[in-house]
Amino acid sequence: MNTTNSAALFEKACHVIPGGVNSPVRACKSVGCDPLFVAKAQGGTVIDADGNEFIDFVGSWGPMILGHGHPEVIKAIQGALPDGTSFGAPTASEVEMAELVCDSVPSIEKVRFVSSGTEATMSAIRLARGYTGRNMVIKFDGCYHGHADSFLVKAGSGVATLGIPGSPGVPDDIVKNTLSIPYNNIEVLEKTLRDASLDIACVIIEPVAGNMGVIVPDMAFLQKLRDLTAELGIVLIFDEVITGFRLALGGAQERFNIMPDLTCLGKIIGGGLPVGAYGGKKEIMDNIAPDGPVYQAGTLSGNPLAMAAGLAMLKIVRRPGFYKELEEKSDRFAERLAEIGAKAQVPIVLNRIGSMMTCFFTDAPVRDFDSAMQADTDRYGRYFREMLASGFWLAPSQFEALFISAAPHPGTAGQGPCSN
Repeated sequence: MNTTNSAALFEKACHVIPGGVNSPVRACKSVGCDPLFVAKAQGGTVIDADGNEFIDFVGSWGPMILGHGHPEVIKAIQGALPDGTSFGAPTASEVEMAELVCDSVPSIEKVRFVSSGTEATMSAIRLARGYTGRNMVIKFDGCYHGHADSFLVKAGSGVATLGIPGSPGVPDDIVKNTLSIPYNNIEVLEKTLRDASLDIACVIIEPVAGNMGVIVPDMAFLQKLRDLTAELGIVLIFDEVITGFRLALGGAQERFNIMPDLTCLGKIIGGGLPVGAYGGKKEIMDNIAPDGPVYQAGTLSGNPLAMAAGLAMLKIVRRPGFYKELEEKSDRFAERLAEIGAKAQVPIVLNRIGSMMTCFFTDAPVRDFDSAMQADTDRYGRYFREMLASGFWLAPSQFEALFISAAPHPGTAGQGPCSN
C-alpha cells in the first residue's frame, strides 16, 4: 500500500509542529509506526492522504456517534454559515442548545458553554472551589480531565500512553491542591473524604473511565462516592465529556441513576466541532459571573456554527430507539471480537459498556489504573498495526476507547500499512 503522501506530510510537520502532531497520542509512537494523515471521512470510514480507506472505530475520539458527514449535521452547519462564524454576543441557538441539554441531562438545571472539554473541567473545579470556599480537588488515578495544571497528576489518556508521570511546568503550589486516589477503591475513598484536614472542595471522576481504557465502575463504589460527598458537603463533578450523550441520552448518570452536582460535557454536543460545557444545580451555577463572583469567559463560547452542529446532532440522538439500536450493534461487535480472541487463544479482557469498549491484552480483570498498566502494550502495538493493515482504524494506544457509531460499517478496504 502506498503511504507516500502521509510520510511526506509527517516529515514536513515535524519541522513546524512539536512531534509532528497537535495532540501527543496521534504520533503513534506507542504502537510502533508513524501516523497516517486523514484527508476526509464519510459515514463509518476515514480516508488517508494517499486514498487508503479504513473502517473507523476512533470516531474523532468519541464525538462522531452518527458517523462522519451526517447529512442533517452538514445541512445545519451550511445553514448557519452565511450568517457568520463568530459574534462574541448571545445568539438564539445558544438558548435552544442550553434548553436541550438541560432537558436531556437529569442533573443539569443551568449550563455554560465553552470551547473544549479541558475548559469545562477547569471551570467546574474553579466553580466548586468558589462555591465551597475550599481548595482541595480529589481525582482518580488514570482518569483524564484535560491538560489543565490541576489534572496532570496520575492522569490517563496521552499521559498514560507516553508514560509521563506528570508534566514539567506545573508548579508544586498547584499540584499540592490535587490528590489522586485509586479508582474503584471504597476503603481509600472513604478514608480520604472523611479526612477533614484535606479541606476538600470537590471530587471529579469519569463515571465510566475512558482514558485508561474503558473501566466500568463498581456500582457500590459510585454510590458510596455520591453518598459521602452529599454527607460532607463536597461538590461531586461527573466528567461526562466522553460518556455524555453516548451511554444514554442523559449520559452515565442516567444509565446508573446517580446524580452529580456538576457535569462536564463535550465531544458529541459539538456535532464534530469544538464545544465543551459544564452545568448542574442552579444554586451552584448561579455563582458564575455575571450572576456571582466566580469568573469564567470565552470569546468563542457558544460559537454559532458549533451550536448549529450540536443541535442537529442532539436532535437525532433523541429520536426513539436510537440508543437501543446502537446498543444492539455494539453487542454484536463485542461478541464477535471476543469470539476471535478466544479462537486465537490470545489472553484478552474486553471491557465494554454501551458503544465504548477496550480490548486489554492481559489475562487478569482490569478495574483500575494499576491493573490497566499490566496490559501488554507491545502486543497491542502489533494488534494495532495488523488491524490497520486489514483496514481498521483504531486508537493508537492501549489506554483509549474504541467507539461504535450508528453509521453503517462497510466491508474492509484491503491491505494497509504498518503490517510488520
